[in-house]
Amino acid sequence: MERREFIEKLFARARERAGDAAGFACEVCYSQGSSFEVTVRDGEILKYSVSDGGGLGFRALVNGRMGYASTQILDEDAIDMLVDGALENAALVEGEDRQFLFAGSDSYPELKLFESELEQIDAAQKIEMARKLEKLTLAQDKRIDRDEYTVFSSSDESGIVNTLGLDVSARSNLLGGYASAIARQGDRVNTGFKLFFATRPEDIDLEGVAAQAAREALDGLDAVQAASGVYRVLLRNDVAATLLATFSGVFSADNAQRGLSRLKGREGEDIAAACVTLLDDPHRAGSAASTPFDGEGVATRPKAVIEGGRLNTLLHNLKTAHKQGVETTANASRPGYAAPVGVAPTNFYFKPTADSLEDMLKKLGDGLLITDLQGMHAGANPITGDFSLAAKGFRVRGGERAEAVAQITIAGNFYELLKAVEAVGGDLDFLAPGASCFGSPSLLISQLSVAGE
Repeated sequence: MERREFIEKLFARARERAGDAAGFACEVCYSQGSSFEVTVRDGEILKYSVSDGGGLGFRALVNGRMGYASTQILDEDAIDMLVDGALENAALVEGEDRQFLFAGSDSYPELKLFESELEQIDAAQKIEMARKLEKLTLAQDKRIDRDEYTVFSSSDESGIVNTLGLDVSARSNLLGGYASAIARQGDRVNTGFKLFFATRPEDIDLEGVAAQAAREALDGLDAVQAASGVYRVLLRNDVAATLLATFSGVFSADNAQRGLSRLKGREGEDIAAACVTLLDDPHRAGSAASTPFDGEGVATRPKAVIEGGRLNTLLHNLKTAHKQGVETTANASRPGYAAPVGVAPTNFYFKPTADSLEDMLKKLGDGLLITDLQGMHAGANPITGDFSLAAKGFRVRGGERAEAVAQITIAGNFYELLKAVEAVGGDLDFLAPGASCFGSPSLLISQLSVAGE
């Protein structure tokens, strides 16, 4: 059955079953897409996958309660299953929070999220890209050994339709990959990793990816263990972005209202250093997380969550905004068609300045440059903000990189770290995109505890 016909029949069946239920309305969230991935080693294909998938999520608002159900098959049996499932789930809901379906915004931003030229790169070309990435990385230095080299792509269409008149959709695509290199020197072994992703063919820089992966692997071969102490620290852009991703939940109004964030009720307060501005930009070009509407169909807009150190707003969906008596920030999140509505950022990043990494090293003077963190799941508490993480990097002396350091642990607290930012760099970079995309320039931190030798 065609999707539009299926939705019309589903809504008609749901209205019939709901009868005279107070405030009845229902909604469909759908997604459909394809993905490709190839991994090579020694020029040979190690892994290869091509898949198409998608489905449809249905939710019904009945007597003030919301019920969910989902399917991957669009037929008559699925219609009955969805309606029965959503109505039964709604009857079991015990929460008292008001639930919402949205009738639509007056207008939506026009975003170019789908690049037809990217779609023209076929499987053979992607395989050759992976092989080229391996060759380029191995050519960097004779100490580089083989590991895995991957290229992946995705193309997706998603939309929301409901009985209140909402009908929005978007289409996007992405191509990315990574080089995972191993460097060997005698008994010493170190790995380097560099990810890339692009929404335009001209943004693909395999040479740059290969060089950075090899450099990461080679730099750690002669690493020593730094002495324990309290250091001034420069967090490289990817490290700072990783910390932001780990603790991004503290900016969720849903978490704050449930007592899972220390930022509840602190809008208007200074919670970070004056040089810190934290942006959520759902319209950022070149990001797979960009979107013209959120998971409830509300038109998105860029916003400063922190501006000049001051907390302007937490991130809201319709439910959390109603509870707090404010306007939604259009951060309702549905990471999949079957997922319930939550709260999440889109493109979430610290606003950069014009300072290069070299400028930031000079500002640091003497201290540590941290280039890698490990153990985020076990060593970070996203509620309290505390973290204790294995790290790698470099000693910095007189504003210049010195010896590599490894086998150290940095410890601190994310809330306190925001206040301890001395300077923000201009080398903004992003982690791999998903439902949210996290980025940061390098951040100079006045002090962090380091456990070493």
